[in-house]
Amino acid sequence: MFGLGPTELIVILIIALVIFGPSRLPKVGQSVGQALRAFRESTDKVTEEVTKSLETPDKPTEAPKE
Repeated sequence: MFGLGPTELIVILIIALVIFGPSRLPKVGQSVGQALRAFRESTDKVTEEVTKSLETPDKPTEAPKE
């Protein structure tokens, strides 16, 4: 994912446990998960819209008659 190995993940988990404490850690994890899910859904929507606009040919505009 980000080039993190198991050792780095364990160190990050221990630091988070010390900072937030064992009672708040599940709430923090849930909040982070919800934020990541919302971000992923919004990027998927943007990607879908861009793909749709590229696949749909635009109507050619008519030149004004003189």
